[in-house]
Amino acid sequence: MSEGEWRRLEPRTLLAGAAVLCGVAGGAALPAVAGLSGGRPLWQAVAWVLAGAALLVLAGTAADWVRLRRTRYRVGPERVDLHTGLLLLKRRSLARERIRSVDLTANPLQRVLGLVKVRIGTGESTGGESSLELDLVTRTEGERLRRELLARATDPEEPGRDDTLATLDPRWIRYAPVSFLAPALGGAAIGAVLQVSEWFDAQAEVIDWIGDRFQDTSLTWTVVDLVLLATAVGTVGALGLWIEMWWNYRLEREPGGTLRVRRGLFTARSVTLEERRLRGIELVEPLGVRLFGAARVDAVATGLAQDDDDKHADLKNLLPAAPRERAERVAALVLREPEPPTGAPLAAHPRAARTRRLRWALWSVLGPVAVLALLGPLLTPVLLYVAAGCALVLGPVAGLLALDAYRALGHGVSGGHLVTRSGTVRRTTVALQRSGVIGWTVKQSYFQRRAGILTVTATTAAGEGAYDILDAGEGQGLAFAAEAVPGLLAPFLETTDLETPEARLTER
Repeated sequence: MSEGEWRRLEPRTLLAGAAVLCGVAGGAALPAVAGLSGGRPLWQAVAWVLAGAALLVLAGTAADWVRLRRTRYRVGPERVDLHTGLLLLKRRSLARERIRSVDLTANPLQRVLGLVKVRIGTGESTGGESSLELDLVTRTEGERLRRELLARATDPEEPGRDDTLATLDPRWIRYAPVSFLAPALGGAAIGAVLQVSEWFDAQAEVIDWIGDRFQDTSLTWTVVDLVLLATAVGTVGALGLWIEMWWNYRLEREPGGTLRVRRGLFTARSVTLEERRLRGIELVEPLGVRLFGAARVDAVATGLAQDDDDKHADLKNLLPAAPRERAERVAALVLREPEPPTGAPLAAHPRAARTRRLRWALWSVLGPVAVLALLGPLLTPVLLYVAAGCALVLGPVAGLLALDAYRALGHGVSGGHLVTRSGTVRRTTVALQRSGVIGWTVKQSYFQRRAGILTVTATTAAGEGAYDILDAGEGQGLAFAAEAVPGLLAPFLETTDLETPEARLTER
C-alpha cells in the first residue's frame, strides 16, 4: 500500500472478540445456572443461560463488526489520522514529528491469530488525546508502523544495528518470591476462595472444613499454619506472574536513538522509548529484594504518564529485579555513561535526620500501644497483653527500620547527573540529568528549622516530576542545589562564609 492510503483494522479482530465473549459467557454460566436452578428445573436454567450466552456473543460480535467497518487509519507524510465512530464520529490526528512511542501488545489469543494492539503516543501527559490506538492489526503491520513512525535520522558515527543492552537471565526468578507481591497474592487467593464459596452458599462449610483440619491444633499454630499456607500460595503466584511478565525479556538500543523493551510469555509487550526523552534512571530496591542484593531499573523520562487503558502497565520498567551490580551496569549503558552514577559515593546527612526518624518510629509504635492499653481495662484484659506484645516486637523492628532509613539517606553529583537516595521499605536511588532540572523547591517545617535541616526538591518534567533530598543540613542542601545546577538557585542564596559551602536563602 502507498503512503497516505486509508487502511482498515484486521478482520480477524472479530474472531478475537468473539472468543473473549465466549470466555466471559462461560465464566458466568456456572454461577448463573446455580442461581436460576433454585426455583426451576435444571434443564430450564441451562437453556436460559445458553440462550443468554449466545445473545451476548452475537450482540458483541455485531458491535465489533460495526466498529471494524467504521474505523480506518492513514499514515501520511506529516500526520497520522484515525477516524472511528457510528453515532458519535471521532476524527483524531497526530503530527508525525510529535510521535515519541509506538508500543505493541498482544495477549495469548491475539498472538495465536497473529494480531497486535498498536498504541501511538506523543509523550505528553494529556490522557487519551495524546495517543492513538489501533485495535487490532496484523503483527507485520504493527512492526511496520513502529519502524516507520519512529524513523529518525541516524547519527553517522552510530552503527546502523541494534545493540542488546540486557537479556533475560532465568536465575533472576529467585527474586520473585521475596517481593511484596507474594503475600498480596496469597491474601488474594484466600479472598477468592471465600468469595467463590459464598456464591454457592458454601462459605460456612468451607470454614467448618478448615476448622476440622485444625481441631487438634492450638489457635497460635493454626494462625501460623494458615499464614504459611497463604505465603506458599503467594510464592507460587509470584513465580507464575514473573514468568508471564518477564519471559523473553530483551532491552535493546535501536538505530535512531530509541530504547526498546520486549517481554512477556503469554501477553507479548513491546515498549519503545526515545532516548532524548530520557532524563535519568531510578534504581529501586524493595526491602525483600534488597536483602538478597538485587535491584530493578526504571526509566525517568518525559511522557510516561499512563492513560486510563494502561493503569496496570508499568511502562517505565527497563530491567526486572537483578543483582545490583548487573542493574548498575545496565543503568550505565542506558545513560551512555562509562560508570554507573548510582554507584558514586554520596554525602551523608546530619544526625538530626537520624533523630527525626527514630522519633517517627517511636510514635508509630506508641500510638497503637497506647490505644490498646487504654481499651484494655474497658473491654478485655487481653488487649493489655496485645499492647505489651506490640511494644516488645514492633518497637525494635521500627527502630531498626529507622536506622536503616537514615543510613540510606545520601546525595551527590556524578558527572552530568545529580544523585539522591532515600527509603528503607522501598529504597530508591535516582540519577537525574542536571540539565533536566528546571527548578528547586526548598521546604522546612517548624521541627526541621529547630533541627537545622531542610528538604530540597529537584523539579523536572520527567518521571514523578519532583525528587527530594530529604533532611539535609541547611547549608549542605542549599550548597548541593547550587552546585548541581549552577545559576538556578544562586540568585536566591546568600553566602555566609566564602571558605565553606554554608549558605542560606535570601529573603525575597
